[in-house]
Amino acid sequence: MSISMRTNDTNENTLDMGFSALRSAFQAGTTTPESVMADIRERAADYKDHNIWIHLLTDAEQAVWLDALKDKDMETHPLWGIPFAIKDNIDLAGIPTTAGCEAFAYTPTQSAKVVQQLIDAGAIPVGKTNLDQFATGLNGTRSPYGACHNSFNYDYISGGSSSGSAVAVALGLASFSLGTDTAGSGRIPACFNNLVGVKPSIGLLSATGLVPACRSLDCITIFAYNTDDANIALAAAEGFDAKDGYSRQNPFDNQARHYGLRTGLLKVGVIPAHQLKFFGDENYEKAYLQTLALLKEQGFAFQEIDYAPFDEIAKLLYEGPWVSERYIAAQPLIDDNPEAIFPVVREIIAPGGKPPATALFQAQYRIRDLQQTCMQQMANVDCLLTPTAGRHFTVAEMLAEPIKRNSELGYYTNFMNLIDLASIAVPTVMTDNDMPFGITLVGPTFSDRMLMSIANRIQQALPLKKGALEVMAAPSTTSPVGNNQFIDVMVCGAHLAGQPLNWQLTERGAHLKTTTTTASTYRMYALAGGPPLRPGLVLDKDKGDAIEVEVWSVSAQHFGSFVAGIPAPLGIGKVALADGSQVAGFICEPYGVEGAQDITYLKGWRAYLATLK
Repeated sequence: MSISMRTNDTNENTLDMGFSALRSAFQAGTTTPESVMADIRERAADYKDHNIWIHLLTDAEQAVWLDALKDKDMETHPLWGIPFAIKDNIDLAGIPTTAGCEAFAYTPTQSAKVVQQLIDAGAIPVGKTNLDQFATGLNGTRSPYGACHNSFNYDYISGGSSSGSAVAVALGLASFSLGTDTAGSGRIPACFNNLVGVKPSIGLLSATGLVPACRSLDCITIFAYNTDDANIALAAAEGFDAKDGYSRQNPFDNQARHYGLRTGLLKVGVIPAHQLKFFGDENYEKAYLQTLALLKEQGFAFQEIDYAPFDEIAKLLYEGPWVSERYIAAQPLIDDNPEAIFPVVREIIAPGGKPPATALFQAQYRIRDLQQTCMQQMANVDCLLTPTAGRHFTVAEMLAEPIKRNSELGYYTNFMNLIDLASIAVPTVMTDNDMPFGITLVGPTFSDRMLMSIANRIQQALPLKKGALEVMAAPSTTSPVGNNQFIDVMVCGAHLAGQPLNWQLTERGAHLKTTTTTASTYRMYALAGGPPLRPGLVLDKDKGDAIEVEVWSVSAQHFGSFVAGIPAPLGIGKVALADGSQVAGFICEPYGVEGAQDITYLKGWRAYLATLK
């Protein structure tokens, strides 16, 4: 018998399991972590038929972590007492890891590095969650522990492979959870359950203690109610791991402190109408168009990109030699006990031992060519925006055509890890049939905090509830942030477009952002010496004027070398522009203009150069 809108029939839909709500309750003494965990176990019984858990921890199993909270200061442990769920292909010490296959199960003596870091920050594991076996699938039905059902409507799929991790959070059985994402498994379930799904840059989170699906592509992911909570969890989980060959150092401009509320005009890449696919789901198509219209009102400017190269890359994930990585992960069972593997998973993985090495190299060559085209397009926008999924299938539809429908689910997700991109799934609207819909923001490697800041803006503009609960999910962070991967630099002389030193900008990949004037508080002088001739800009609030300038956008990576080459008496300081904003720009030490020619009346360097002809 099907059960529709299950959560609206029970009282837990009024719970607030968000980080700030729980911490406030802990601080006020109105509840304790022990009480929260006991309540979760009690409520989990109401959802037994959703097949969320493979191993729900007992109070005895949780005791060691709850007892440890007594020695942890809540103020210095950002996840103190916060419950989290763990996808059952990620190790938790002393608890079996199954990867959705009982014959594969083992009991680790150490937790995965990411899990341990979260526990060290005060988080409490709730249990190990159901998944598409060996993380092979995007739908949540490929498990011998039963199909994991959607949190809004029992008849619909939860999305996978991180199915139980998403549904646990959506139903208030955890405040956040860990999933994994090779092809979309951290994004599709987020979309179908009204959650934020962070698919970080490869290597940002350690994969030590993760059963791989495709080791070169795998990411541990985070499900949360909003971007504020996701950023806190990500900050606790991330970190370089010398034991993980794919781990990478997080650069300065992607640290947690750079998360905030992205402001200003945003130029966002979107897929042209003729390349969009909704596979017959009119509700999702309407929700996507509604989302674009609402975001346009919020300062999002859309620019169409050619999706064909992204799609070609996506097809290589399952139709190309990367299925061999899945074969490696499951090879002992494939060779010795193939019947232990879920039938449709076995059908996908078993051929993985056949592709020759030549096929891998040919596919890599093709991806490199396509990647060039993709990245050139993405360089012209702040981020790419796609539907997270084109259609939300029922369980019956998925089981009827499991491979075809799963491929359709990955139309907008499969390409990302093959070309090393970061992304975040964010809910935007509810469909006409009261199901969640969301979009995915995509950016280059280590653009994670930039994407989360844009997602924060979307959540505040389009507020929704937390998962399937009856409480709002809008983040609280309103600190404005810009694009910290680039720095705006005001130039007024030899670095102007067409002038002798402009190459110092263009060869660093800088681009002209705007031509404007300073505020009416500056004087300009023609300095002695040269070539090249140079001006000096000096602040003079009493006798200043507006001076013609250009603002160039310079990569933060190259800004330091640019500044290092500036000779005295010139330097970089904050310069006020005509619109009232301030940017880094060329200024001159007062001693440098002693005896220099005052050319303020000409209101610009080009006008001065014209007088020399």
